[in-house]
Amino acid sequence: MELIPALIGLLLTLMVFSYLIGDNALFRIAVHVFIGVASGYAAVVVWQNVLWPKLFQPLASADAAQLAFVIVPLVLSFSLLAKLSPRISWLGSFAMALLVGVGAATALSGAVIGTLIPQSRAAMEAFASPTFARFLEGGVMLTGTVFTLAYFQFSATRAPDGTVKRNIFFAVLAWGGRVFIAITFGVLFAGVYMAALTAMIERLSSMINFVKSLL
Repeated sequence: MELIPALIGLLLTLMVFSYLIGDNALFRIAVHVFIGVASGYAAVVVWQNVLWPKLFQPLASADAAQLAFVIVPLVLSFSLLAKLSPRISWLGSFAMALLVGVGAATALSGAVIGTLIPQSRAAMEAFASPTFARFLEGGVMLTGTVFTLAYFQFSATRAPDGTVKRNIFFAVLAWGGRVFIAITFGVLFAGVYMAALTAMIERLSSMINFVKSLL
């Protein structure tokens, strides 16, 4: 029972690595298997954590309060199924608009509460520190934030040739913001690359250990 999953993992890893010699049928099969397994796993998680405990269990109960609480999301969920047919797709417009609005509000509040406010608080705490290193760190954070926000100045006008015209002061700030954005994207890319490299090393190590155990 331990040999079969290890062998399947080895074969799938080799099928994915076959992309190094070009796109081929083995790589596409591995990708299809991965997408299918991920979709099935997501469906099971949705059923166990959302549909069954929050929809079907309250419907099966005789509690009138729970039934009244569930009826609204149930109607909205069924109205989303109308999007599958172009003739009655308008029935799901309200539920779709509600879903997009709530998602946008959640993302916006998450960005403000989880990013902007903590970053501003960290910069202020760094300026309040008596050490020069913390003061320099706060200055870099504040400068990067101001320059980046200046780069996304939406009041800039566009010339007939398509170039963006800014005030000379905001142009300098925008150039600095471009530098900070490039550094940020470089760091993010390096982090993604290191994570992928770590995953590849782990798979290679597991393959070598599996072959050693067979020998």
